[in-house]
Amino acid sequence: MKLMEDLKWRGLVYDMTDPELEQVLDAGKSVFYLGADPTADSLHVGHLLAYLVAKRLENAGHQPILVIGGGTGLIGDPSFKNAERQLLTIETSLHNAAGIASQVRHLLPAATVVNNYDWLSSLNAIEFLRDIGKNFNVAYMMSKDSVKSRIESGISFTEFSYQIIQAWDFEHLFAKHHCQIQIGGQDQWGNITSGLELIRKVHGADAKAYGFTFPLVTKADGTKFGKSESGAVWLDPLKTTPYDFYQYWINTADDDIVMRLKQFTFLPKETIEAFGEEVKSHPERRNAQKALARELTVLVHGEAAWREAVKISEALFQGDIETLTADEIGLACKDLPRFEAECDPLLVDVLVATGFASSKREARDLVSSGAVAVNGLKATALDAVVAKAAAVEGRYSIVRKGKKKYALVSHR
Repeated sequence: MKLMEDLKWRGLVYDMTDPELEQVLDAGKSVFYLGADPTADSLHVGHLLAYLVAKRLENAGHQPILVIGGGTGLIGDPSFKNAERQLLTIETSLHNAAGIASQVRHLLPAATVVNNYDWLSSLNAIEFLRDIGKNFNVAYMMSKDSVKSRIESGISFTEFSYQIIQAWDFEHLFAKHHCQIQIGGQDQWGNITSGLELIRKVHGADAKAYGFTFPLVTKADGTKFGKSESGAVWLDPLKTTPYDFYQYWINTADDDIVMRLKQFTFLPKETIEAFGEEVKSHPERRNAQKALARELTVLVHGEAAWREAVKISEALFQGDIETLTADEIGLACKDLPRFEAECDPLLVDVLVATGFASSKREARDLVSSGAVAVNGLKATALDAVVAKAAAVEGRYSIVRKGKKKYALVSHR
């Protein structure tokens, strides 16, 4: 399957600036770029699709340039925003850019990674107005959707001029790196076409440059993609643990799973279609979700992190949480009822504090009936304590009520 045929089958083609681009992409010999502004010091899964599209182009023989917007991040892209972005300081922008650069190098290790602050920071106001600004008609700029949607609510000159700054990125890469193609989400169409306009005015009408956009990711139920109950799903393991990252993907709805496999994995068409049939006939197996979670967790965090996430998930499902290490318990149990222990607390007190019993009397009844276990061992003594000496690595004790109701005792 040729590149464009595959991209279309996966639902990754939204628009192109020239039909000729199909032949250019299928030829596999061009330089292209993808940019990201450092609004945070980590990418999240909402950004991931763009870098996987870039990886598909790279696999087809194209050379990627990944632009970290240390300069444009100081301005703020108004696209699809209903209010002004909070301006970053130079220090924050460059700090965030460094964090993102390490992540994109991990995703595409052979790519050229550049920071547009390196060339934008040398531009002075006179050069900006004379050499670049003169190439843009205000009426043309106001016709862009990113601007039109903000005219009534208000847009500053700073954000209004964003498309000019990003257009210079494209022209700079065209001139210095022979970059002919910019790719981006559908919200970047206006910025991309501004870049093409600048290239033609600076280098002549025959200059060959193109733009390609892919759809923004949405869920079948209309809710926002890339969010979990605790917020954004980050690629940084310190912000979103590999276990939580894995859980996000394995909890993909059946209505979304085939599209996510198409968009976010490199699995072949035959495999994805087979998963689609299995989801219809045996949705309870969730093999499609497991495949999606494996592919992405290995890609972002490595195989060891994926194996640990699977181990934790299986222990929780099978009721074998006591088999986990202290670190694994910390990941698996962060949302469980928690008791912070200064000493060795009475088990009945823990049961009441964690909501497993409404009173000490009920707690004693649970213990005497054999319904409570601590670290896998049934506790029947009414004066039983949750001892730090018996805790997993001296850190955590697991209190279980019945078969699958857990609470975590954290020993200090």
